[in-house]
Amino acid sequence: MAAVPHPGGEEVSRSGAQRYAAEWTRAVRRLGFVPLSAAETERLLLLHTVRLAQALLAEPFSARPAEEVGRTLIDEHLTEPPVLDWSVRALGEDFLAQVLPARAHRDEAVHRVAALQGGLAAGFARALRDRTFAQQERIARSAWQARDEVEQALRDSEARFRAVFTGAATGIGIAGIDGRIIEVNQAFAEMLGYSVEEMRQINVASLFHPDDAAGMWELYQELLEGKHDSARVEKRYYRKDGSVVWTDLAVSLIRHDDGRPRFTVAMIEDITERYELQQRLRFQALHDPLTGLPNRTLFFETLGQVFEVSDAERRVGVCFLDLDGFKAINDSLGHDLGDRLLIVIARRLAECVAGRGHLVARMGGDEFVILVDDGEGIDDAVAVAEAALAAVSAPVRIDDQQLAVSASIGIVDCPVGATSASELMKAADTTLYWAKAEGRGRWAVYDPERGARDIARSALVAGLPAALDRGEFVLHYQPIVSLLEGSMLAVEALVRWQHPELGLIGPDRFIGLAEETGLIVRLGEWVLRQACRDAEAWRREFPDARLVVSVNLAARQADHPGIVETVADALASSGLPADLLQLELTESAVMGSAGEPLRSLHRLAALGVRLAIDDFGTGYSNLAYLRRLPIHCLKLAGPFVEGIRGDGPDATVDHRDERIVDALVRLAHALELWVTAEAVETGMQAERLRALRCDTGQGRFFGPPAPAAEITARLGGGGVAA
Repeated sequence: MAAVPHPGGEEVSRSGAQRYAAEWTRAVRRLGFVPLSAAETERLLLLHTVRLAQALLAEPFSARPAEEVGRTLIDEHLTEPPVLDWSVRALGEDFLAQVLPARAHRDEAVHRVAALQGGLAAGFARALRDRTFAQQERIARSAWQARDEVEQALRDSEARFRAVFTGAATGIGIAGIDGRIIEVNQAFAEMLGYSVEEMRQINVASLFHPDDAAGMWELYQELLEGKHDSARVEKRYYRKDGSVVWTDLAVSLIRHDDGRPRFTVAMIEDITERYELQQRLRFQALHDPLTGLPNRTLFFETLGQVFEVSDAERRVGVCFLDLDGFKAINDSLGHDLGDRLLIVIARRLAECVAGRGHLVARMGGDEFVILVDDGEGIDDAVAVAEAALAAVSAPVRIDDQQLAVSASIGIVDCPVGATSASELMKAADTTLYWAKAEGRGRWAVYDPERGARDIARSALVAGLPAALDRGEFVLHYQPIVSLLEGSMLAVEALVRWQHPELGLIGPDRFIGLAEETGLIVRLGEWVLRQACRDAEAWRREFPDARLVVSVNLAARQADHPGIVETVADALASSGLPADLLQLELTESAVMGSAGEPLRSLHRLAALGVRLAIDDFGTGYSNLAYLRRLPIHCLKLAGPFVEGIRGDGPDATVDHRDERIVDALVRLAHALELWVTAEAVETGMQAERLRALRCDTGQGRFFGPPAPAAEITARLGGGGVAA
């Protein structure tokens, strides 16, 4: 059905207006005598409904159409008291929802509805008064004809006016511009616990709640000054017994004909139950149902209010707390006991800062946060954290279970203007992670420099997958040289990241990140395939060199179920003979998590590739297993070689390291294994290793890691060490 246009551009719902008019008609005909038929009444009230809706949306807004509607009700003899009562109460949320659904919940619309309610009541009252006066004038002019009839009509008119005022279920009050109550109806008096006579002796100011008084008088003064013709607020009143009642108050200003304020008409409804329900719902929305502490929402709401205050000297601190090992308690003893433990911890945290006025909130799970607002600096925040740790660490007994609990806390403290709420919490979360990593059961203070490093680290983690897709990784090769002959027998492939912004990045900055994220499998496969392609190119150009390329396999990569197939495919696709590929694994990867050899080692050896144990001597090796593994080479860990450096005028040789190297070389040779010494930096080291019968060495003495082109040039020059 078509909508009714209006000057403001929005539309009145025709179907909604008809439904509202139909309800209005049924109410009017039910509540009193109506001289019109049902159809005539509905057509009439539909016109009034549309007129009220258009007045609500008109720009500029005026309540005068509502006054005219109220006057028309009198003209159409709809003068029964319940009719006005129903009409005023219905001109509210129901009217907005049915007739103007698009504007139903706008604050401006609600304020305008309040003005329309007041205008309707005022127009009705004025029309009834004017009608009474008119009747009185007519009666006076014809008093000589029907004095008795006139007097009766006057009494009837006054009775109807009084019935409208006194019989309404909504509280109605009239007050002078000085606040003195002129008249109230019974509903208003009963709402506040007074008699009507007592109310007439009261000034409205004495009924105001002290928290509302200033604002109410300001609003009242604006009414008297003509800034508003009506207002609607939710406010508190004192009852006679001292209790408080929450009300929905709509107040309108009635003026003299010359525009001067005359008195105010207030319509008031008791909404105490609704207000208390709203407060309960708000409490539930802002508090954790398990512990009763403020929840995440209330915490961030409070923190946001702190940052809204512009005060350069004000400081804010956060202690972000997480229980250590709580998941193990939940898993082993059950979630019910875990919940009861959280209740105890929450109570202790609240009690330990109760005297300081700090906010304690539960962020979720076993995480809590303490807001140190307007503290005296980091020392204050640390004192709060230590009190919290002490409170948490006290033994907890639940039923027959004695629980020992600890927590870790991240502390951040700064001036309010130095950061934002979100950045503050991000820093607190990062600092909590530091405390966990440093051993738990302790607190850590945020360090901006460390935080910057963590951010840079996170950026590298985020960029790793895309960098691999874009081909940003390159290989450098470090020579492995025969200690006896000085010839280059092999090279170790070492990956570098050619970062578009940071330049060439060494593996120490990203290999660990790749292992943590699992990307090491993809990255390691790329290194393997590229190293095989480079080695095959060298073999084709320098077939007599028989240069072996050594590639590191990370533990996760070596344990991958497809590693053998990956190696076989890399060899097949590149054409590199298997005996020119050496795979380096750490001791822990070789021995496996349960002390068992890696099952794929024998399958890899069956392909013909060489296998080496990298950094030998830094881990635990089961020599009985080592003897049975298909290993070809042991690479001695750098720390042992550094001990026999022996360079410089004050150089000394750690003979313990020399004896260890001697023993390891003898052990390897006894097992018929080749031995490579890593981190050879000086000629003295090379000489001592040669004397100890070590087979090969690598390190900066023989050449730093270099691009493949430099290895090619070196092979072309004979492959002799520098």
